Amino acid sequence: MKKFFTFFIAIISIAIVSKAQSFSDDFESYTSGSLLAQSSTTWATWSSAAGGGTDDVAVSNTLAHSGTNSIYLASTATNGGPDDLILPFSSQYNTGTFMFESWMYVTTGKGAYFNYQGTSTYGDVYTMDVTYETNGNVKFENSGSLLLQTTYPQGQWFDFKMIANLNNASWSVLIDGIVVGSFQNPIFDIAAMDFYPILNSSFYMDDVSYSHTPYTLPNLNASLMGLTIQNGLASQTRNPKVTVRNLGVSAITSFDLTVNYNGAPVTQNITGVNYASGTANAITLSQTITLFAGTIPANIIISNVNGNISDDDMLDDTATASVTAVTPALGKVVVAEEATGTWCQWCPRGAVYMDLMTEKYGDFYAGIAVHNNDPMEDSAYDASIGAFISGYPSALVDRLPKIDPSAIEQDFQTRILVNPKVFITNGATFNSSTRQLKVSLKSDWQVAVTGSNYKLACVLTEDSLHGTTSSWAQSNAYSGGGSGVMGGFELLGNPVPASQMNYNHVARFIYPNWDGAPAFSGSVNAGDIVIDNFTFTLPSGWDENQIHIIGMVIENNGIIDNASHTTIDEAIANGFLPGTDLGGIGSGITFVDPSQQISLYPNPSSDQSFLKLNLNIQSDVVVSIYNLNGSLLQSKDYGKLSGGNILPIETSLLAQGVYLVEISLNGKKEMLKLAKD
Repeated sequence: MKKFFTFFIAIISIAIVSKAQSFSDDFESYTSGSLLAQSSTTWATWSSAAGGGTDDVAVSNTLAHSGTNSIYLASTATNGGPDDLILPFSSQYNTGTFMFESWMYVTTGKGAYFNYQGTSTYGDVYTMDVTYETNGNVKFENSGSLLLQTTYPQGQWFDFKMIANLNNASWSVLIDGIVVGSFQNPIFDIAAMDFYPILNSSFYMDDVSYSHTPYTLPNLNASLMGLTIQNGLASQTRNPKVTVRNLGVSAITSFDLTVNYNGAPVTQNITGVNYASGTANAITLSQTITLFAGTIPANIIISNVNGNISDDDMLDDTATASVTAVTPALGKVVVAEEATGTWCQWCPRGAVYMDLMTEKYGDFYAGIAVHNNDPMEDSAYDASIGAFISGYPSALVDRLPKIDPSAIEQDFQTRILVNPKVFITNGATFNSSTRQLKVSLKSDWQVAVTGSNYKLACVLTEDSLHGTTSSWAQSNAYSGGGSGVMGGFELLGNPVPASQMNYNHVARFIYPNWDGAPAFSGSVNAGDIVIDNFTFTLPSGWDENQIHIIGMVIENNGIIDNASHTTIDEAIANGFLPGTDLGGIGSGITFVDPSQQISLYPNPSSDQSFLKLNLNIQSDVVVSIYNLNGSLLQSKDYGKLSGGNILPIETSLLAQGVYLVEISLNGKKEMLKLAKD
């Protein structure tokens, strides 16, 4: 028997009935201005089955498709809502045929949103999110994964319909009677619909209806749903995933799965199982497929169920997917720098997409999470990226213009195709006693560059960071699901307690600074190899097993030409190469003992700031002011100090901007960010 993996997902209750269930509402039976859920025996709100709260929706006679009444939902609260209307179904459906239809009117330049709830406990399972964007696109998503994107008409009534075969979770979407797309959704349970005006929403609904035709189980039926093959890069391998449902009376004990992709079918024999009637089981095939460039359809077929040529219902024996892959440029690694913070309620979005990119693209991708105003902040890095963003979360891919973290993959797929001018290889040694990390970056130039001003920077990041204080808790606007599904954050609290958070890709240090060191001459020939060394002393609180080394060559226009990305162990295996010493935080720059309390106020400052030091031991104190380019502007040696001290910092002569205040205590240094108004 070939190796395979199964995971029991759910036990489903399937009623064998013969009568279809249906519902329709044209809103003509209600008085204009009355609250819908409060007036109806069917409609409800997120907060109450009886309605009547602030999330109930008033019946409107402003605009209607038929008759005089409709319902109107618009975002009036800061982050969407408060309208939150629920349409419960007669029961939880997971087999049979389901149809939803509504006439909709989305105000020009605005949007709309609804989702399918998987259970009658709202917020427990989000089956699907449907988002009408302000630009005229409509997206169908599951846990942030795009199932379908198409367009819809704005500023006019249109007929919107969704038809689903829940046996294999295949859905079709029709707009004004025309099929605009089909997909399979990995979750098959639906129990209600939630209509919620997210930010910038304004839409009317009229003539709303749904129907459900039950399914009668045959003797033997294996149903396929949810084929998943992750997008990626040509030549990468993927393990297809699929869910097999037993929608028959008899148990399923064996079957074959055949994946057809790019003309190369792969078959896996599954034996020794016992799938009871009504169960669903996720299978990850041990056999892999190799991705090819382009968007290529794939399907998976189940056959030979319990030794039979076919089962009793062949209509649900196939699942489909489209797989997109691009051919990466040789030696190219793409950098994504994300601006984030534990205080930022939308920043879980960045965490989800940064992790997803690492999962999909491995070492072709180097993610760096630059934290702001939380325990993981690196002041210099945070101050630098702040000049390139306008809000949180934001991301820069190879330092192209700012984007939302959800768009990282699009920029990545563009940059991964660009042939780099230089290849970078990490080497390292690490002394576990002194915690000294020595890094070598070998720059292997592929083309001649004349009159250039290329710079080199080295970044250390750390995965799996966590703490215990409240400042490590993650603010979470996705809690409760009102803002949609976001990689599981919708199931967590707001804030997410520190005990439940692990932070990845955290920027620990960038050396020498954002712009990098001038490590290359004005003229570089193809074939030239330049080796530069950096030395770091890792603080005791850093886990060397979770540290990544990222080297970056930065062009004179500020764009990152190429990067390197390894763990410390991988760099050690590559071997350390001696070269030009560019310094680092092991060359006399380490971190101040956290027991020495340092604060800076006022910040921002107009004419003067004060540095407050509470020193537990007598220390030689030197305070220096740098600009973001690393140029020294002021420095003062205060000699030996102890106990409480307040030291003035003159800022009246500084131009408006952000500066770095370096505090040296007995040679150990810390940097704080200072803003000048």
